[in-house]
Amino acid sequence: MDKDHLGRVLEMLGEPSWRYRDPEAWRKLESELGASLPADYKEIVDAYAPVHINGHLYLNHPATERWNLGEWIRSTSDAWSQIEFDEGEPEGDPRVSLGVPELVFGTPDGLIPVAGTDRGEAIFFAPRGALGQGSLFIENGEGEFFEYSFSFAEWLCRWLTGEEVTGPGGSAFYPGPVALRDLPMTPDDWPATRYGPPRGM
Repeated sequence: MDKDHLGRVLEMLGEPSWRYRDPEAWRKLESELGASLPADYKEIVDAYAPVHINGHLYLNHPATERWNLGEWIRSTSDAWSQIEFDEGEPEGDPRVSLGVPELVFGTPDGLIPVAGTDRGEAIFFAPRGALGQGSLFIENGEGEFFEYSFSFAEWLCRWLTGEEVTGPGGSAFYPGPVALRDLPMTPDDWPATRYGPPRGM
């Protein structure tokens, strides 16, 4: 696990709530997927999710009924699987890096969706990426894929500090403390936005 970047992310996001931490929910989800998800990703999700970060990034959790990560992965994978890519598409074709003939979603041989933004960006984990070490593929909402060989914690750390880690022009930097809003768990639930500690940014 990438301790340095994970520690920096936890520092920026502030006190974790660990509201729904449940190792069995992760075991069940990973068994269904046939793949292990990154340990740092699971740690961040357990610490804060379901949550909306800095007004754009959504993280779901595998142990909740609403905003359930497993259901979201299945429905998102199904939606992506319906897309028929023309010759020469998509830009940054993940098949080349993964060495697979077809682009598949929600499986160990393809791309597993792990997060998304309200700007249309999709964050995928590819277990076979980076020569089997695992990598992230980011689809920028316009049909282009970008592969990053760093951990989810490093990706999130870079995203929070304004780096373009969703492709060129994809920066989503907001100075000051990181804004977090717990996602509503009932129709009448309207959680207030809270903020991480000062970042000196």
